[in-house]
Amino acid sequence: MTWSNQDWWPHLLRLDILDDNAAELDPYGEDFDYAEEFEKLDLDEVKSDIADVMTDSQEWWPADYGHYGPLFIRMAWHSAGTYRTLDGRAGASGALQRLPPESSWPDNVNLDKARRLLQPVKHKYGRQLSWGDLIVLAGNVALESMGFETYGFAGGRVDEYKSNEAVEWGPETEWETTSPERFEDGEVGDLKDPLANTVMGLIYVNPEGPYGEPDVEGSAANIREEFDRMAMDDEETVALIAGGHTFGKVHGADDETEVGPDPESAPIDQQGLGWDHDFEKAGMITSGIEGPWNSTPTMWDTGYVDNLLEYEWEPHKGPGGAWQWQPATEEEREDIEKAPDAQDFDESEEPMMLTTDVALKRDDDYREVLENFKENPDEFQAAFSRAWYKLLHRDMGPPERYLGPEVPDEEFVWQDPIPDADYDIVGEDEIAELEAAILDADIERSQLVKTAWASASTYRDSDKRGGANGARVRLEPQKNWEVNEPERLADALDTYEDIQAEFNESRDDDVRVSLADLIVLGGNVAVEQAAADAGYDIDVPFEPGRTDASAEQTDADSFEPLKPKADGFRNYIGDGDFNDFYGSLEERMVDKAELLNLSVPELTVLVGGMRALGATYDDTDRGVFTDDPGTLTNDFFANLLDMDYEWEPVTEDEEVFEGFERDTGEKVWEATRFDLIFGSNARLRAHADVYAADDAEEKFVEDFATAWSKVMRADRFDLE
Repeated sequence: MTWSNQDWWPHLLRLDILDDNAAELDPYGEDFDYAEEFEKLDLDEVKSDIADVMTDSQEWWPADYGHYGPLFIRMAWHSAGTYRTLDGRAGASGALQRLPPESSWPDNVNLDKARRLLQPVKHKYGRQLSWGDLIVLAGNVALESMGFETYGFAGGRVDEYKSNEAVEWGPETEWETTSPERFEDGEVGDLKDPLANTVMGLIYVNPEGPYGEPDVEGSAANIREEFDRMAMDDEETVALIAGGHTFGKVHGADDETEVGPDPESAPIDQQGLGWDHDFEKAGMITSGIEGPWNSTPTMWDTGYVDNLLEYEWEPHKGPGGAWQWQPATEEEREDIEKAPDAQDFDESEEPMMLTTDVALKRDDDYREVLENFKENPDEFQAAFSRAWYKLLHRDMGPPERYLGPEVPDEEFVWQDPIPDADYDIVGEDEIAELEAAILDADIERSQLVKTAWASASTYRDSDKRGGANGARVRLEPQKNWEVNEPERLADALDTYEDIQAEFNESRDDDVRVSLADLIVLGGNVAVEQAAADAGYDIDVPFEPGRTDASAEQTDADSFEPLKPKADGFRNYIGDGDFNDFYGSLEERMVDKAELLNLSVPELTVLVGGMRALGATYDDTDRGVFTDDPGTLTNDFFANLLDMDYEWEPVTEDEEVFEGFERDTGEKVWEATRFDLIFGSNARLRAHADVYAADDAEEKFVEDFATAWSKVMRADRFDLE
């Protein structure tokens, strides 16, 4: 295969990550409704079929202890556990574990077998059961089959059929490595955004310890940072690790056997199965570490917690050549209750611990949680059930997206719940009345646009968080984000609240309007008026029904990662203290566009329209290439591509530029990289060229209104 453009020009801005937002990749077609299909399932029957697989050991991949439960728990955990709060990407939705790179991560060794074992179940139910839901459900069924009561299960994950190329996994070029570039200032313990794993190709941390050394203090620090970036507190962290390690074992019985290539590198005759090795000769090889954690690896109990706390543990090299921990004295090694061998029940194995396990015991805060779990097994069970539910569902968004009979009645703050409306929604007449009130109010057109954008553009399609519904832009932390210009935002919100109060108090019926609806309606009105001033009569769709979330329904800390460090749409370049892997402003803009589920044309038209509207941070003239700001013209594109102007950088970092008339040398414009990239990058220039044409302004206005509406309603799952 010949080289790609990215191979020839490695620094070329990657716009292909937006292509999935424009393409129809689902083989079931664009009219396929997974929620409708899922509701046809008999979930009890599905679970029964999974349970049958659980104890039907196959000769081609025999089950440990005659039970695939621990393997399926690991599969579900490693599918969901990739989720990170900083960009909302990864997680169980989409079943990306079956696609590269996750399919071939060293941490996912032999999970290809787990999915193949479940393949008959998937084929039986076809389109009614996604791989994403099946993988998670199998983890739940596994726990239940071994005596654990799960908190619930929600379906609704729709499969992806292409790897998510937008996910940044780190700077290393080899698996199972950690480079200083992964951390701010090269220091372990301060991962660069948006990462949540410390090792390339591992879900979390190295089980042997940082850099493969049995350093329990460093391991505890890494664990805390990792799980914090999954929005897990100390109790949830200990519950998940202790609960997961209650089951099964790790494999690494032979350090001499050559293990075959991963699935994506395997020979074609292996049909996507990886890590081939002589099982009969070497035993099962996965992590390189060998042994169970307790004597009852297929039963829910406190065996893991008891062993970890009751015995002293010392590091040693196990049979697979990796660092692991054993009871410190011969007496303790004789005393500890053995587990049966995974394949030969007449033999037994001594329990072991990982460096990451011992780290929990040596860390004062984690140990306190462990000791409480030991003394109060019911609290351990409850903590693990709730943390497991959160782990598996964290990337699914608000509760209205949850499907199936096992969805709990309880709503959690981490789901960003939106209250139901306890009033009647406004209709056409009321909307017209509110539009008139907004136009009469003392809010500049650009501020109407910026307020609506500040509210709606927090949306992330990666984990379905953020958006205008809930009007959380008026709550901490969003109301004080610098990019939102807090003082101006507060003034706009005060005016909206006055309009809301006057309208609601004037009604003698049950019709009311939410602040969330007013904010979006104000942005729409501004766009329509700006189009009218340019000579175009457009109607920006408005669907009322948003409600206002309370501070109690909002986990302020978990919303902080949604704060834009830079925003190309508002031409906000931030303070430059990014601590992340995006090397330029334009890369940050494309990343934000991907999270907003925008295509390349949508990104282009939205930036051009926001500039025409004068909706820039702090009302600067940067990128406002028009003599008539606030009017929805195509001037941004026409003047950007006009060869009568030339550009020069103002700053050393080449983030701000000035535009001069070639003939007179007069300074005319000011711009940032966010602006000039639409003339510099060939693909973006091709789209800008379309909108710059003399006959393109009407198309530009219509396309902007469509893209604007898409962002404003991105989180309206209640309309689907």
